[in-house]
Amino acid sequence: MPSVLGIDSGLTVTKAVIFDADGSTLAVARRRVAQIMTTPHHVERDMDELWQATAEAIREAISASGRPASDIVAVAATAHGDGIYLLDAERRPLGLGIVSLDSRAGDIVAEWAANGVADRSLALTGQMPHPAAPSAVLAWIKRNEPERYARIAHMLPCKDYLRFCLSGTIGTDRTEASTSFTNVTTQDYDPDILALFDLSELAHALPPIAHSAEIVGHVTAEAAARTGLMEGTPVAAGLHDVTASSLGVGAHVEGVIAVIAGTYSINEVLSREPRTDPRWLCRNAIEPGLWHSQAISPASSANYEWFLETLCRSDQATAAADGASIHDRLGAEIDAAMARRSTALFHPFLFGSPFGPQASAGFFGLRAWQGRGEMLRAVLEGIAFNHRVHVDALREGFEAKTIRITGGISRSPRFVQMFCDVLGLPVSVTETDEAAAWGTALCAGAGAGLFPSPSHDPRDLKRLTRTYSPDPARQAEYETRYRLFTDLAAAMAPLWPRIDALAAGDAP
Repeated sequence: MPSVLGIDSGLTVTKAVIFDADGSTLAVARRRVAQIMTTPHHVERDMDELWQATAEAIREAISASGRPASDIVAVAATAHGDGIYLLDAERRPLGLGIVSLDSRAGDIVAEWAANGVADRSLALTGQMPHPAAPSAVLAWIKRNEPERYARIAHMLPCKDYLRFCLSGTIGTDRTEASTSFTNVTTQDYDPDILALFDLSELAHALPPIAHSAEIVGHVTAEAAARTGLMEGTPVAAGLHDVTASSLGVGAHVEGVIAVIAGTYSINEVLSREPRTDPRWLCRNAIEPGLWHSQAISPASSANYEWFLETLCRSDQATAAADGASIHDRLGAEIDAAMARRSTALFHPFLFGSPFGPQASAGFFGLRAWQGRGEMLRAVLEGIAFNHRVHVDALREGFEAKTIRITGGISRSPRFVQMFCDVLGLPVSVTETDEAAAWGTALCAGAGAGLFPSPSHDPRDLKRLTRTYSPDPARQAEYETRYRLFTDLAAAMAPLWPRIDALAAGDAP
């Protein structure tokens, strides 16, 4: 019986998911991949460790599926976008992989904003550079690590490094190619863009572009030995995880704002013409002649996960020992806090924000009689408020009245209702536990002829979708809190750079 394998490599976990031809999940296997943060603003990972972890996850998933590897008709990967994974001329990792939470290039992005490069980038590429954009990261490497820069032979997104490990082929797809170096009008590479960022000497390192569902290689003997896959299994190009997630929940269509509440705050909409604005990234959609506008910041559930790791470790250990969910254990505290009036607010800017690279996280309005429940509530509300900043921007530029949400937070009715009340719009959730993996599996299946195209989802999406409606009283309360959230951000704008300067010991 035919099946497809989707690989989804996030910022902390890499997953292998095997799907039946009808879209049902046969097996999921996960491995954590350590983030390396030994230097402020640097967030990296070991590329060999990433491949080893992914190979182990694939082998486990095949075993857990109860089916032979020969049933898998194709495989494709998706992964965090932006950042950069470099190979030298021998096709070996050139240093650590730089992930999309990295912000070392913040000063360069600020320079580009001041000298006009950012504005020219918006006109040419459809997006303002941000600290984790390949353009900014590569400019930082050129300036600070010239020897490493001179040895760059191939520059790849994360998922295309995994594609290389599986198939030995170098390349990318349309969605990933547009993270920095494609012309927003032609949707193809443009040498003027490399010149704009003073990166012209890297033209040779740009990976060839394929359609996301195109078969671009086959599993090598070495990869088969490590993963348990059959040698020769077709490998499709795959796609950026932002696009994969929207595709996986049926939201890669016009008129729908897809909200992905994962590590990143991702909010996106499809259009038939390029529309540019500093508040979003106008990138390639899967098909030519379609654009995917994405309002993004690294300020979503990573904040909740940080809170759990920092302030709830003993609770996590107890929950794990009892075989219980830490989220269920904390749910009662959150519910109790939500039933009370609270002055606590939180800016979820641990890794970045829509308010500039120097914005940082912080609690406001905490009182001695408030406890962890109020802090958790504030963190979750801050995440939802940050999504609203982006959703409001997209609603100004596009005709979209439907919200469809996915990501870890979407598994909790409590949190989905919070998003619904904060956004003030009906919010739909599609029953898809592994949306990004399913999105890239659709591409793999289409490449192998199992599906007519990536947009032909074999599932009954109407049956799998639940819609939440705003509660008028809660909506009014959140409107007040949201306005204070944004007013605090405006008030903090001149102070964040001074706070950031404390790390260098040169605060004014």
